[in-house]
Amino acid sequence: MNIATGTLQKNTIGHSACPHDCPSTCSLDIEIGADGRIGRVRGAEDNSYTAGVICAKVARYAERLYHPDRLMHPMRRKGAKGAGTWQRIDWNDALDEIAEAFLKAEARHGTEAVWPYYYAGTMGWVQRDSIDRLRHAKKYSGFFDTICVNPAWTGYALGTGNLRGVDPREMTQSDCIVIWGTNAVVTQVNVMTHAIRARKERGAKIIAIDIYDNPTMKQADIALVLRPGTDAALACAAMHVAFRDGYADRAYLAAYTDDPAGLEAHLQTKTPAWAAEITGLSVEAIEEFARIVGTTKKTFFRLGYGFSRSRNGTVSMHAALSLPTVLGSWQHEGGGAFHTNSSIFGMRNGLLTGKSLIDPTIRNLDQSHIGRILTGNAESLRNGPPVTAMLIQNTNPVNVMPEQRLVRQGFLREDLFVAVHEQFMTETAELADLVLPATMFVEHDDIYRGGGQSHITLGPKLVEPPEDVRTNLFVIEELAKRLGVADRPGFGMTEREHIEEILSGPGLPTYDELLADKWVDRQPDFRTAHFLDGFGHADRKFHFRPNWTDPANPMSPPANMEPMGPVAALPVFPDYCAVVEEVDEAHPYRLATPPARNFLNSSFTETKSSRSKEGRPELMLSNADAEALGIATGDVVTIGNERGSVRIHARITDTVRKGVLIAEGIWPNRDHLDGEGINTLTGADSVAPFGGVGLHDNRVWLKP
Repeated sequence: MNIATGTLQKNTIGHSACPHDCPSTCSLDIEIGADGRIGRVRGAEDNSYTAGVICAKVARYAERLYHPDRLMHPMRRKGAKGAGTWQRIDWNDALDEIAEAFLKAEARHGTEAVWPYYYAGTMGWVQRDSIDRLRHAKKYSGFFDTICVNPAWTGYALGTGNLRGVDPREMTQSDCIVIWGTNAVVTQVNVMTHAIRARKERGAKIIAIDIYDNPTMKQADIALVLRPGTDAALACAAMHVAFRDGYADRAYLAAYTDDPAGLEAHLQTKTPAWAAEITGLSVEAIEEFARIVGTTKKTFFRLGYGFSRSRNGTVSMHAALSLPTVLGSWQHEGGGAFHTNSSIFGMRNGLLTGKSLIDPTIRNLDQSHIGRILTGNAESLRNGPPVTAMLIQNTNPVNVMPEQRLVRQGFLREDLFVAVHEQFMTETAELADLVLPATMFVEHDDIYRGGGQSHITLGPKLVEPPEDVRTNLFVIEELAKRLGVADRPGFGMTEREHIEEILSGPGLPTYDELLADKWVDRQPDFRTAHFLDGFGHADRKFHFRPNWTDPANPMSPPANMEPMGPVAALPVFPDYCAVVEEVDEAHPYRLATPPARNFLNSSFTETKSSRSKEGRPELMLSNADAEALGIATGDVVTIGNERGSVRIHARITDTVRKGVLIAEGIWPNRDHLDGEGINTLTGADSVAPFGGVGLHDNRVWLKP
């Protein structure tokens, strides 16, 4: 669509960004046929980060857009919750019913009884975040999002004082690339694009560190398979070797860090032998890793979101980030570290999200505690009223959230009204009272920014949506009219007007400039990206001694919430922090639930090609564990803990450690043998200090 003229361009290439919850935010070239339908989706070759490469599931996006099971009309539940009987209704009637239900909940229990709930089903700012404007205007319960980034972002910012780092494209100038805590082949394919280019052009070594021998590990020159949650022990041992063998850059440490002498003294006992006992690696492997990164000045540490999936993830991220700092890697082109660029963009979302309307006395509820909240847990409700009405956009909590039995129990409450605005009949939608059909990214206007790279990309409407399908913004605007807040700041604006406001920050292009150029690169200059003029803390130092509960941390919860999790257990300096869910006699296995290649959270689980490539839900276990229990590939096994149990087919493999079980992907619950998915077994207890979920950190038993 040519937004300036409103004219659909036939037989052309449209330009957009992938809207899904992935740090790559790939720039896309999208075929638009003479019939007004999209065809092949390709990575934009002229975008220096995407470099023409995208994942296969997004390349097949037409399969998702034109799926026969896509929701096409608003529907009202007819029978019992979850019975699957629906009646088509008019949009006006549906919106009236939502507004009526919200007003009833407000009249009975106060405005905090309504909890608008969303997440990153789209990463477009307008369609994702407008729900917050309605929340704040109506004084509904706040939403503290914790499911994804909190531990990793917190640990990174505690070290650097900022959420930015070395330009990820600098990997092509590196002599060693450490891919740590991310299966980039599966989840961030562009990382591999730049890393492999460095290997081809410079002979760079690729070192991968993870908890099983996944596809990224198989492409690495050196693959280190750790016990889950032991990353900090490896980092500390490598720093010990750096001080011991002279790899530590003492001049850099004196100029740029807070307490290098204290760190060195602390690390005296953190030997490779100590770390070997914790990580399961050999002393020789730890020594080799420490030697390679210690003697290779241009080592790039690409730190991933695996750190966010463990109960000690904040500490582990901070420890891994401390290693390139001890080595002084930041000083060199192609050296240093990167996790996210989230702080560099300068985009303005105050009007979009209704920041001027925030009432600081309104409670904030932890997104990841939804099961406990909906089943009346007083602590999770923050001793406030029950949640009795919800609008859900861009997320599927009945599938993706921990403690699934509690989540489902909560959604089945007869006194809970739920409206779900969705693209498919997800398992959350199945338990709703009203289901509304939502547009997909090529059917509406939005704006995107990378987290794993540095571009702001415009995502203009390229094709017309189905006749009875509406945008997220439409739903928010219509509810605001019915709920009496449409006159508040930020309402009554179009997508374009919101995007123009978002782009009003200093140094950003105008809307028309961005439309013409497709994207703008916001990567800071070399000195800024490498922190050569100082780190982001007030003292301009990297902090080896973090203030774990620093309210200035970008992931700090709202002022009316306290730090979370076992804060008192957090160490003074980088260290292994044993707050993981350790095995015991009754639960001798560690279960991790990393992403599958052809799904993205619960998206793409509906497409035939992705499902056929993934096969079925399976549990990966080692040959040693299988032999001990008499289990063969294809056998049905049961895994469980105090939260529940799941039956699943076994796959025997040499890619996992003894005592570690891997269940890839988030398969729909209905695809499991008993209709209960893998998140039945994951716990919602908070990660210290600012929340998160140990999705890869759960102890279980296993039975044939």
